[in-house]
Amino acid sequence: MILSTHNICKSFDGVDVLKNVSFHIEDNEKAAIVGINGAGKTTLLRIIIGELSADEGEVTFAKGKTFGYLAQKQNIDGEKTIYEELKEVKRDVIDLENSIREAEQLMKTVSGDDLTQLMEKYTNMTHQFQLVDGYAWQSEVLGVAKGLGFADEDLEKKISTLSGGQKTRVALGKLLLQKPDLIILDEPTNHLDMNSIKWLETYLLNYKGAVLIVSHDRYFLDKIAGKVIEIDGAKATSFTGNYSDYAKKKEQLRATLWRAYLNQQQEIKHQEAVIEKLKSFNREKSIKRAESREKMLDKIEVLDKPSEIRDDMRITLTPSCVSGKDVMQVEGISKSFGNEHLFKDISFEVKRGERIAIIGDNGTGKTTMLKMINGVESLDSGKITLGTKVHIGYYDQEHHVLHDDKTLFEEISDDYPTLNNTEIRNTLAAFLFTGEDVFKRIKDLSGGEKGRVSLAKLMLSEANFLILDEPTNHLDITSKEILETALCGYEGTVLYVSHDRYFINKTATKILDLTHGTIVPYIGNYDYYMEHSAEQMARLFGDGSNATNTSFDDRSSHYSSNASEKVSVADKGASGQMDWKAQKQEQALKRKKEAALKKCEDTIAELEARNDEINEEMAKPEIGTDLAKLRALSDEQQEITTKLEALYNEWEELSE
Repeated sequence: MILSTHNICKSFDGVDVLKNVSFHIEDNEKAAIVGINGAGKTTLLRIIIGELSADEGEVTFAKGKTFGYLAQKQNIDGEKTIYEELKEVKRDVIDLENSIREAEQLMKTVSGDDLTQLMEKYTNMTHQFQLVDGYAWQSEVLGVAKGLGFADEDLEKKISTLSGGQKTRVALGKLLLQKPDLIILDEPTNHLDMNSIKWLETYLLNYKGAVLIVSHDRYFLDKIAGKVIEIDGAKATSFTGNYSDYAKKKEQLRATLWRAYLNQQQEIKHQEAVIEKLKSFNREKSIKRAESREKMLDKIEVLDKPSEIRDDMRITLTPSCVSGKDVMQVEGISKSFGNEHLFKDISFEVKRGERIAIIGDNGTGKTTMLKMINGVESLDSGKITLGTKVHIGYYDQEHHVLHDDKTLFEEISDDYPTLNNTEIRNTLAAFLFTGEDVFKRIKDLSGGEKGRVSLAKLMLSEANFLILDEPTNHLDITSKEILETALCGYEGTVLYVSHDRYFINKTATKILDLTHGTIVPYIGNYDYYMEHSAEQMARLFGDGSNATNTSFDDRSSHYSSNASEKVSVADKGASGQMDWKAQKQEQALKRKKEAALKKCEDTIAELEARNDEINEEMAKPEIGTDLAKLRALSDEQQEITTKLEALYNEWEELSE
């Protein structure tokens, strides 16, 4: 065992955040802490690392074990470059290497006993250098930097010039290079693109130490976690298995707890009613019996009411009007910032009812493209044409549509002055802001709370074309599921950027992969993309294994060759490289099979209903004496049985 928490308690302003929280982490175990926003996950991590004191309980680390902690926000700064900052973790190894080089030089100038002593020291140093894998320190630093999405040219950037997300990636890289016995990560995937998340998954799975993660990334948790520790109602419950295993077990446990709670409440009410009735008799025996029941009732350990699933956030996104079939036409757009070329000559269409996810590595220009579509960022070339009756609703991941000094109530009332107080409060309540919450300042909200306010404003906008930039950032899993349901039921059109693979898989009908400075489309969700991406990348760019590691400029000569023609055709025509016809045929075949399955199910239902009718008829006394009628019904039933047998087989095949 590397870590043990025993009866940890913590409250703020008299409200319990953690109550008797106990769990342990074994050597090499990979565990996750889950819970809704505000459940106390980060508070628990801060108590574990000693940054915050517990009101009660204790945290125990195994003797001699080390840990490293990655917070959600980093305060690292300075004039060092990314590479210098990362390699500083290996300072002891670097110093040892320098000492070895110095000893090698010194050997040329000494002799006798001095040389003998120096040789002995040199032997010890080289042995120690081998033990700490000193010969690999540079490749290890570069490998971690590359895995976390830093290109070679990024390594020379100074820490002081980096964004908050980039600083978090640097801090994560430093932590991984330290190789502590226990890695503690708080939302490590928030600032990583898909390739970096996949790399981190592999790294952590193969990590020789233990890992404790707080995350809302369901794909990530499914891949990494072997234990899930849930914080719910200030208490902790441990589940073996990954997130999917936890979700199933949690649902079963929730149902069991609710049944026990409801049964006990029913019994308590029954006993109270009996006691009241006995007392109303106003007889000595009856009163004594009532008192006896009261004593028994007092001894009952009343079960706490199980926490309810937080599904009371109801998002209804209703378009103000129906747009034309052609929602948007993007033709030959390009964007550069100085010498940094993001993308060139990109074209694609958006049709009414589509839910399109734009994916790609960090820095490829996904958010910039959304800003260009929304008119916030200018085009270098090309044009963007909106269809008839198209009204855009924009969700900005930085929440620039919000005003820090306004209260939640003012944020809604100022933008929608026609709403009365009740309507504003009802809107905010739909997004879990009730009571005095509506008078909080925007600047005092968490990232997840700001996200909910932005979604509330989006709901009120009555737009029919939603443009969303990282809509699930800072949302807990329950809120993500609610948003997924809302978008899947939305009758308008959606275009969004996201790194949340689970969210994309649940909501997307088409994926646009922004890579190599161009767009590669896929008609389907994330599973479809994963199934076909390698084939498409190989078809378009040859060996796709190095695609994401090549700069736009380095590929300029590549684009002038055959691949250039391929990309150009892929961008501009349905008859081009992406083979849209084949994809549409595949989709048509799928719809045909779904229709056949539905027809099969309907026929089975009709025959089973008729079979039930025959059984009822044959049970009638008058039918029992009518041999001709009985024979006819029996023959019909035999025929139905034969048909059903064939239909059951057909249904099984279609289902597969």
